Amino acid sequence: MPTEEELIAERKRKRDDFLKAGINPYPYSYDPSHKSVELQKKYEKLALEERTNDSVKVAGRIVGLRRMGKATFLHLLDGAGKVQCYFKFDDLPETYDLLKLADVGDWLGVEGTIFKTKTGEVTVWAKNFTMLCKSLRPLPEKWHGLQDIEQRYRKRYVDLIVNPNVRETFVQRSKIINAVRGELDRRGYLEVDTPIIHSIYGGANAKPFKTHLNSLKMDCYLRVATELHLKRLLVGGFEKVYEVGRLFRNEDIDRTHNPEFTSVEAYSAYGDYMTMKELIEDIYVAAAKAIHGSTKFEYQGHEIDVKKPWASYTMVEVLQKFAGIDAEKISVDDMKKLCAQHRIQVEENLTRGQLIQALFEDLVEPKLIQPTFITHHPLESTPLCKQCREPHLNEHFIERFEPYIAGMEIANAYSELNDPVIQRKLLEEQAAQLRAGAEEAHPMDEDFVEAIEFGMPPAGGIGFGIDRMIMLLTNNASIRDVLLFPFMKQ
Repeated sequence: MPTEEELIAERKRKRDDFLKAGINPYPYSYDPSHKSVELQKKYEKLALEERTNDSVKVAGRIVGLRRMGKATFLHLLDGAGKVQCYFKFDDLPETYDLLKLADVGDWLGVEGTIFKTKTGEVTVWAKNFTMLCKSLRPLPEKWHGLQDIEQRYRKRYVDLIVNPNVRETFVQRSKIINAVRGELDRRGYLEVDTPIIHSIYGGANAKPFKTHLNSLKMDCYLRVATELHLKRLLVGGFEKVYEVGRLFRNEDIDRTHNPEFTSVEAYSAYGDYMTMKELIEDIYVAAAKAIHGSTKFEYQGHEIDVKKPWASYTMVEVLQKFAGIDAEKISVDDMKKLCAQHRIQVEENLTRGQLIQALFEDLVEPKLIQPTFITHHPLESTPLCKQCREPHLNEHFIERFEPYIAGMEIANAYSELNDPVIQRKLLEEQAAQLRAGAEEAHPMDEDFVEAIEFGMPPAGGIGFGIDRMIMLLTNNASIRDVLLFPFMKQ
């Protein structure tokens, strides 16, 4: 069997043979008249071996090639699917031998008429063909196994050629994002763009990527969230805004995390976190129906149904239900003992609320399979949210929810804090934690506080990850399977 180097050398020789024949194997353009699926649908009712006089032009990459002396069959893969082409020496006496210079992987344009083979395949009977791109590297014959999974991500362009199901995932990704936009647009939200490079980062407990702006001789950060700029727009008078955009967090890379990812954040003046509950339910229903035609779909062996209404528990309630822990009565020392018992690593000086959150994340999250809202998070979990309106909860919990599906957090929503006095105090506390070494704490954003001092209306806000939504709806276990180019170690 020839080596890859020998195969590349042979393809380069064929490229040179085209040039010697006065043919440019890299022409400037081609104008196909039909996609493969259009031809399959239009001519599916032809009888076996029936021929037409209908002239068509198709183009694509050769993914199958079968030579039989004076006849050749090949399959072209275009953006929609595959179509078979048939070449006969008698019809192409002057150019047929040029097919010997074609290989699997080349791009070819074919002009001819339609017929159906005796095996029932709609086929183009070639009257003319054009080499559109002579490929120099052979496609892999086998593309599986653990080692090759890494290569699939590194060389996604090859993965898309040889794995049709991967191509379909990214077609579905586009449909899902369009469905999300459609639902937000239908509700009167305005899509906006906010800066990616920030002088001060904020809006999420996350470690940023740092860069330097040479022109102004200042350090900057890639955004970790769009929240603080979108809230500024509420101050400016926009009542409903959203952004679909990339976020950047210098944190772990794992099954559900990538250093850059796509997020949607939406804010509605005069709403609260209950407004956001209805919104995320409707968005998931619209996205599921866009690709499945139903609210039901399978994810990693679970049948998921995103039909409204979703289950809802407070964090205290769900700890009792799924872990048998009464968080209202148990002492801080006993919570620390439980963490040690379950091998949950926590810092020594964590507050009661932070311990509640740690126990929830380890003992409960993996058990939340069907769509479930977890509300009433500990006060310490964010500085950007209003405290619970119920007097007996006010000092300890905030009006925040996170929904979970298949053990994954899929969104984060608040009744947005708009009291500038409290907001200043909380951000100053966060800035102090940051100075003390808490890498994920918020810095003090003086301009943001100044903005809400001009007055921000009551509002509900939500952020949710598009990539995790696509993982769920396309039944992919890793975020890398739904990113065209996930970040990889060199």
